[in-house]
Amino acid sequence: MRNIRGFASDNNAGVHPEIMDAIHRCNVGHAIGYGNDDYTRTATDKINALFGPGTESFFVFTGTAANVVGLRSMTQAWNSIICAETAHIQEDECGAPEYLTGCKLIPVEPVDGKLTIEGIRPHLKGFEFEHHSQPKVVSITQATEMGTVYSLGEIRSIADFVHGYDMLLHMDGARIANAAVSLGVSLRDATRDAGVDVLSFGGTKNGAMYGEAIIFFTPGLTGAFKYLRKQSMQLGSKMRFIAAQFDAMLTNDLWKRNAGHANCMATLLAEKAGSIPGVKINRPVQANAVFAILPHSWIEPLMKQFFFYVWDEATSEVRWMTSWDTTEEDIDRFTSLIKNLI
Repeated sequence: MRNIRGFASDNNAGVHPEIMDAIHRCNVGHAIGYGNDDYTRTATDKINALFGPGTESFFVFTGTAANVVGLRSMTQAWNSIICAETAHIQEDECGAPEYLTGCKLIPVEPVDGKLTIEGIRPHLKGFEFEHHSQPKVVSITQATEMGTVYSLGEIRSIADFVHGYDMLLHMDGARIANAAVSLGVSLRDATRDAGVDVLSFGGTKNGAMYGEAIIFFTPGLTGAFKYLRKQSMQLGSKMRFIAAQFDAMLTNDLWKRNAGHANCMATLLAEKAGSIPGVKINRPVQANAVFAILPHSWIEPLMKQFFFYVWDEATSEVRWMTSWDTTEEDIDRFTSLIKNLI
């Protein structure tokens, strides 16, 4: 099988050795299924301690599931969910949020990938009017799909604004580790203490094999969760294999080391590629994503050796993602290929 290293997605990287070791260690003997095992208790206790008293956390298989089941816990079918028009729940989840929650998604044009109060405000209408879907949740992505990072102040401002309407703030944190490292803050600082009610905590993009966590910070949202998770086909019988990964990720700051490396590699890639005539880095590099515009004729030959995605065909904008296992050699080889095309 042809193995193409590249910059398509941090999903494409393998499993971090410390996480793989944790999987091997828990693959001994029997353990009670469906999360009633010591591995799951240890991991959830560690998550809950990290984020503070009253936190409740649950494991699911995928990022889409983390978003959808989390949103189901926050809404009724007559509600609406406000998100950026670039949000993963709007663009990349095959309609699953609407199909499974029954809610209407209301996409808003973002600014550098981020929602603003000015963008949200016009959609807060029709309250108590039975002909109108009832706004209930604002969902933000951190780091955003455009590679940008909300400041703590931006999150707090949105949270306070939303809570003023008796609404809730959801965070798609598939890359929350990258965002927290970029901001130089703890995971708790970047989420709970900034006013987030429910977090989809990503593992897969940061060195895990698979698995995400849904983390609740606001009391009263988890009463039906165990039924919603089962109904959504996300109750893992061998849950210990997800739990062991999160336990490893939260041991000795592995989450921070992985994300920090990915972020540094993105900065380096942007610096080296951006210095090449014909390459324009056209968006801020704040986490582990680099967006660039380059001559269309360069894209196909580059992709044959380093796979990545075209973001906008019309403008020849591409997206390069770095990961925990991106190396300086990868970047040097890639930028050398670009130079050879000039």
